[in-house]
Amino acid sequence: MTSTHLHQQHQQQPLGSPFSSTSAAEDVMAGLDLSGRTALVTGGYSGLGLETPRALAAAGARVIVPARRPEAARAALRGTGSRIVPVDLADPGSVRAAAALIRESTGSLDLLIAGAGVMAAPERRVGPGWEGQFAANHLGHFLLVCELYPLLAAAPGGARVVVTSSAGHALTDIRWHDPHFRTGYDKWLAYGQSKTANTLFAVHLDVLGRGDGVRAFALHPGKTITGLQRELTRQEQVDRGWVDERGAVIGADFKSPAQGAATGLWAATSALLDGRGGLYLEDCEVAGLAGPDTPMDDGGVHPYAVDPDSAARLWDLSTAATGATPIGG
Repeated sequence: MTSTHLHQQHQQQPLGSPFSSTSAAEDVMAGLDLSGRTALVTGGYSGLGLETPRALAAAGARVIVPARRPEAARAALRGTGSRIVPVDLADPGSVRAAAALIRESTGSLDLLIAGAGVMAAPERRVGPGWEGQFAANHLGHFLLVCELYPLLAAAPGGARVVVTSSAGHALTDIRWHDPHFRTGYDKWLAYGQSKTANTLFAVHLDVLGRGDGVRAFALHPGKTITGLQRELTRQEQVDRGWVDERGAVIGADFKSPAQGAATGLWAATSALLDGRGGLYLEDCEVAGLAGPDTPMDDGGVHPYAVDPDSAARLWDLSTAATGATPIGG
């Protein structure tokens, strides 16, 4: 193990955050003034995503929400002053067009929260045959951040990129031999791989961006029942112990949407994270390392998801796939 690996793993230590798994968005944002700041939030119009732009706008930030369903986003965010920009994260052309619109009218971005995602979706092929969850959850956000990187680097006080990963990263490392599941599809492994990719993306983005004051974090928001479960039948959710036959949440340790949004908002705003980056967070705190046999629900980040060599390898794969402009240095 190289010194870089050891340093990365050593960084995954709790910092003594005043917040916890039960903290909600309003707790984390209490007393913060984001006047003059600009924030972009993908997935910012349903579930915990909706709590995020509301909280940022209430603190005074200008908020941009790229949305696959712009009319639904406008309705959900009415009264927040959020700007809605149409985008389909699974379509590289759409991502580039959205980024161009944002660049034309925005001088700098202080915060970028990559919160959009799909989970356990049936097999879908998008673009040049990409697996759909990897495309929407990872490659779309990768391309969007690369396209908007000049705005992040222009933020006068530095910028933060916050990528929503999941404890689901524990399901699998990147399947380097077959990332697009051409040899047989498994919806849960595809989801897990996309969440590992989210974390590795933050690790290498932080390496490339820190010289420009751009720092990156990945996080597990906690277990919530939101639109993210739309691809699962009620019976699948009952069988997993998440809900009862009527759809009421019965799973242990589930969070409300406001609690689920808290860690992302903490990642975006906490002074405890100043000068830090490339970290995986959960429950408004830096997560510890998970062992190979640690149950997913026990938390922590698996070493393969914060491995700097894997992060660089995934970056190269993603750049080749999307044709993204190289950034940072």
